[in-house]
Amino acid sequence: MRPTELSDPTRPADFSVPAAGEGGTFEFVEGTSMLCLDVDGTIVDHDGHMTDAVRESGRAAVAAGHTVVISTGRSLLATLPIIEAFGITHGFAVCSNGGVTLRIDTALEDNYEVIDRQVFDPAEALETLAGQLPTARFAIEDAAGHFVATERFEDRSFGLVAEPTSFKEMKRTQAVRLVVNSEDSTAHDFADAVRGIGLQGVTYSVGWSAWLDVAAQGVTKASSLEGLRARIGAPREATVAVGDGLNDVEMLQWAHRGVAMGQAIDEVKDAADEVTGSVHEDGLAQVLRSVLS
Repeated sequence: MRPTELSDPTRPADFSVPAAGEGGTFEFVEGTSMLCLDVDGTIVDHDGHMTDAVRESGRAAVAAGHTVVISTGRSLLATLPIIEAFGITHGFAVCSNGGVTLRIDTALEDNYEVIDRQVFDPAEALETLAGQLPTARFAIEDAAGHFVATERFEDRSFGLVAEPTSFKEMKRTQAVRLVVNSEDSTAHDFADAVRGIGLQGVTYSVGWSAWLDVAAQGVTKASSLEGLRARIGAPREATVAVGDGLNDVEMLQWAHRGVAMGQAIDEVKDAADEVTGSVHEDGLAQVLRSVLS
């Protein structure tokens, strides 16, 4: 069965990265910033809506030569419409909470290429989580970028409808990302339960709802962004990160200027250097305008 694409209000049916025009560069430009931006709750609200103010400030940052890196828990396909909305034709994106890094280039056949993919064996984590969270749903993003699940499992962050599979086959899959969702628990209850399990050999983060992302050990948005920073030669003091979720904590701590969205919980705000307005107050646009001024 081939994956079925989910609709996305920010993505046109004939999606493609815009033409490069006069071209672009992958080199960091002195005097600019490396802007690392979360998507859900930061660029768009949790219904997937992007305001004109955020879109315009994002495009202005790209046009001004800043290195805008979309840094998200979303999968590759679900990240592409955000890249297009900001008009990024030459650059990079970190997807799947650091599991996948893209190079955006309109000279390429698909307008992008995967330059790094971190995979892990999910069998032990699946067994442990299934035993502790019997009503949870599981989905895996595999090394090819597809999602598989043991029951119907759709989410905008996937970009695809997960293909059905057995739990036995899921344990054999090489995973970029293991997603766990439990609708019977609050986010805090879920976080407490997961922390008590003591998962070994993986990195995990609890989302803004009862949602868990599991990645290869040591892989976070921050770890992949640090590798990218070194690759393009951006100085540490040029890094700016904006996010709202627990999966953004390491990224906010890593950046020279870490900014939490106004609606973030205290744990996220405490990890940041400053707090901006909420996603409904165009908090990201406020940060981007401060960089552009």
